[in-house]
Amino acid sequence: MTRRRAVATFLCLPLAASCARHEPGRRRLRFWAVGREGEVAEQMVRQFMREHPHIEVEVQKLPWSAAHEKLLTAFAGETLPDLCQLGNTWVSEFAALNALAPLDEYLSNSRDVALDDYFPGFLEPNRIDRRLYGVPWYIDTRLLYYRRDLLQQAGFNAPPTTWEEWTRMLAAVKEQVGPDRYAVLLPLNEFEPLLVLALQWPTDLLRDGGRWGNFRNADFRRAMEFYNGMFERQWAPRLSSTQISNVWDEFARGFYSFYISGPWNIAEFKRRMPPGLQQAWMTAPMPGPDGPGVSIAGGASLVIFRSSPRKSEAWQLAEYLSRPATQQRFYELTGNMPPRRASWASPVLEDSVYARAFRQQLDAVRSPPKVPEWERIATQMGLAAERVVRSVATIDEALTALDRSVDEILEKRRWMLERS
Repeated sequence: MTRRRAVATFLCLPLAASCARHEPGRRRLRFWAVGREGEVAEQMVRQFMREHPHIEVEVQKLPWSAAHEKLLTAFAGETLPDLCQLGNTWVSEFAALNALAPLDEYLSNSRDVALDDYFPGFLEPNRIDRRLYGVPWYIDTRLLYYRRDLLQQAGFNAPPTTWEEWTRMLAAVKEQVGPDRYAVLLPLNEFEPLLVLALQWPTDLLRDGGRWGNFRNADFRRAMEFYNGMFERQWAPRLSSTQISNVWDEFARGFYSFYISGPWNIAEFKRRMPPGLQQAWMTAPMPGPDGPGVSIAGGASLVIFRSSPRKSEAWQLAEYLSRPATQQRFYELTGNMPPRRASWASPVLEDSVYARAFRQQLDAVRSPPKVPEWERIATQMGLAAERVVRSVATIDEALTALDRSVDEILEKRRWMLERS
């Protein structure tokens, strides 16, 4: 009996709340959440259960490093939860597996979820074939963090709004800081900065309905040339993020003056910058080729799995988590930005000088291609960029090889679409 009890205890450890005591007469709802959001979700659902005493919510927390594999394993084993936090670039993959329940009917009868209150660019990744499969839970995008004191020393009192202005600022900052420091940090193991530059241009990164790579197009070439030019002119160091002690200390040291990152770094820079430099940094929307630019529509959504026997209860929880007041509380606990305009009417957000640029950027975002293979494609895009930056390949060679690799990745997609 002691051995059986030990085994039972061991099996319950990875499931956390899933092994909690179940109260008879309550409907059990399983909710999977990922990363820090999973820890906060346990707090968030308590009020929901008080409002819905007939529903018991079990939150299972997943690490980001294992979440995708865990979800695919659960799909294969028919053990998916009722409600789940899903990265919005994963929505198309699970929709292609026919694993997600469409939400249009629930939305048409909802009093809590008003789609016209959401930032449109973040709804788009959740729409597949004109059906909505996810509701944004939190959103993020990328924009400029910059040292305004160093920019002022170089002769500029405002951040750039165009590539031409940014180019002049990068050159002036580099001349000001000298050979051992740089104007911008573009870690070579991060594909997102290049993706942001590529999204400024209208041409799609994939062609023919996502069947083939389209990276040899003139627009992506312009983005790659601009990106690579920052390294050729020694405005950016040829380093990955693992070769830097940490981005916050180096930002404070003036090793670089511009950095493309997301809203999670607001709290990090506020916490890690020395007191004397707290007024020396700021955020700004992305500059574009000819004016204010766009950025990535990132974040995570709430989805209901088709296999759930508790879809109605899962939707009630999704509605609760989508209320403006709930989203405001979620932001206070996590720093994750809310996807609804009404949720931004919060003193914490309105008083944040660093959040204002993000609020402005949220109206100008684009989503990456909505294909299940996108994350593999993005990895190949980053590797192609690094080969160019390190002079292993010319831009022509890298883009030709990139299209070839992407075409191979999309081979199964073409086969499926031809037979659908």
